[in-house]
Amino acid sequence: MTMPPRVPSRMSFRSFLEAASLAAAASWRLVRRVRLPQSRGGRVALSLAVVYFVWGSTYLGVKVALDAFPPLLLSGLRNLLAGVGLFVFAMRRRPVMPTLIEVRNAGVVGTLLVGLSSGMLAYGMRTVGTGTAAVMVATVPLFATVISAVTGRRVAKAEWAAVALGLVGIAILSHGGGASGSAGGSLAILCGALFWAIGAHLAGHLALPSDLFLATALQIGLGGAMSTAVALISGERMAELHVLPLVAFLYLLLIGTMAAYVAYGYLIRHTSPLVASSCMYVNPVVAVALGALLLGEAVTGGTIVATVLILGSVGLSFLFDDRRRTS
Repeated sequence: MTMPPRVPSRMSFRSFLEAASLAAAASWRLVRRVRLPQSRGGRVALSLAVVYFVWGSTYLGVKVALDAFPPLLLSGLRNLLAGVGLFVFAMRRRPVMPTLIEVRNAGVVGTLLVGLSSGMLAYGMRTVGTGTAAVMVATVPLFATVISAVTGRRVAKAEWAAVALGLVGIAILSHGGGASGSAGGSLAILCGALFWAIGAHLAGHLALPSDLFLATALQIGLGGAMSTAVALISGERMAELHVLPLVAFLYLLLIGTMAAYVAYGYLIRHTSPLVASSCMYVNPVVAVALGALLLGEAVTGGTIVATVLILGSVGLSFLFDDRRRTS
């Protein structure tokens, strides 16, 4: 007996939002029952585990979600809904309300960090593997060094050496590392890393809301709203949605964005910048391992060499920056 062909399940945009809202509400009830570590050391360890492994796994989540979501709409909806959730969480703490200028600045920073950076990452990952994308995103500190030089800070020769080392790693990864993906996709991801570095630079120079969670919620939410608007205006639509891409989207929304940003915010407030930024070393390793184990992505000798060079250059840039701050 011949079985009829499987008809893809279709979900309207309204039905999708209802499903996401129900999942967010259920997750919030679950989170309220979870007991966090009472000691500072325990909370730091938990936060590090979240940003290490959750952010490392988001590349896999994006790759799976792209089977049903167009890239800008994926990035926009993920961050818009996460921003709304974090805003509700922040308002429960009764923070000092921001000024209109602070809200505007949060929108500018969020457009760069979320709207452009996350959108370009999703766009590039249509043709670039998860591990390759994660290693390229790790170049953010190298772009930050270049931006600092352009804006007038004196950059030591050793810092330029770190940038050069990172560029060699990118060249190997793009041409000689056996990495799958198009040149256009790789360029889009590198542009996303550049936008993140610009946004992070502006975040350190613009007046933002004093409450960290409120500032984060506004940045994510406004950046996500901008990306969603551009996606809808440009004609991106979500036509067919299966279970696995929906699960991946909800994971990106609830764990990869909301939980991870809260954990990262805790690290920024309670540890050194070097510790908070140490995820730059671990995330690519997690992404490469998950891509190889679950997606069958190739890990060649060239890929390993390029990864070591790029992560080594990132480590050197952190080391030189830390010495400059303490000198």
